[in-house]
Amino acid sequence: MKADALRAYIKKFRNGKVLVVGDLILDQYIWGQVNRISPEAPVPVVTVSSESVQLGGAANVSNNIRSLGGRVDLCGVIGSDESGRQFLKVLESQGIGCDGILADQGRPTTRKTRVVAHNQQLVRFDTEKAEGISGVLEARICRYVAACIRSASALVVSDYAKGVVTPRVMADLTDLAARHDVPVIVDPKVAHIGRYKGVTVITPNHLEAVQAAGLHGDDEATLLEAGRQLHQRLGCRAVLITRGERGMSLIEGVGKATHIPTVARQVFDVTGAGDTVVAALALALSAGASMKQAAILANQAAGIVVGMVGTGTVTAAQLDEALLHG
Repeated sequence: MKADALRAYIKKFRNGKVLVVGDLILDQYIWGQVNRISPEAPVPVVTVSSESVQLGGAANVSNNIRSLGGRVDLCGVIGSDESGRQFLKVLESQGIGCDGILADQGRPTTRKTRVVAHNQQLVRFDTEKAEGISGVLEARICRYVAACIRSASALVVSDYAKGVVTPRVMADLTDLAARHDVPVIVDPKVAHIGRYKGVTVITPNHLEAVQAAGLHGDDEATLLEAGRQLHQRLGCRAVLITRGERGMSLIEGVGKATHIPTVARQVFDVTGAGDTVVAALALALSAGASMKQAAILANQAAGIVVGMVGTGTVTAAQLDEALLHG
């Protein structure tokens, strides 16, 4: 596919306005060095040099959309706690609005803390309450989406199974999007696969696709069969399976599978790569790209972000440059 045609869509990213709904996560990083093993237990002792926080989950999708030049409305739930206040501060600094961010006093803000030494993640610990949100919050999310969907060019559902993407929320989102002819892109969770009926495209990784279809094995035939089964079962337009170093496979119907080879030159960290994929996919579809063209652009964006350490974002300029010299 000609790079010039794909680059033309990147220029149109600025016209896209993507509504992102899903689980909000605060990614905390503790950076340091290891020079010795603890005398108390056979574990490394990390001498901390710095700490940082970044937006994760649906918020990282929003961050990627902004970074790629698009506009974004974000909706999800945080706790009424210090992590929640930190989250809002980072959100504000990134220029993302807080109107759709709802606070729940009964749950903590989902936080993933990673300890990293010498560019290697040593341990991660999570603070979360993953059960479904209350009926009151479900209704508030649906009201917010109903108000924003009219001006949206795409809807992304970022499901990290932390309680926001309930059956009711998903059903209402799909219905609202269908009524306004807005494409729905879902970053799915296996346990929730039945909730995504009627969406435009889902983006499972290879393991999630095989598990969601109830199959076993990781060979090419099994993967494509998994994609075909999910496509049929959900009635979606496409299934885009991300395959790490093997690139991506796009299934658009029976006998219609396209393999897109990886463009990653080096892989440091796959954290947040799925967020980059759905962000680029949503903006490309908003710009009028075909599903195949959108998948190729998403693959290029993912190839850039896995070369970064930590939860990264890709700019439109970086994506354009990659296509120009690819």
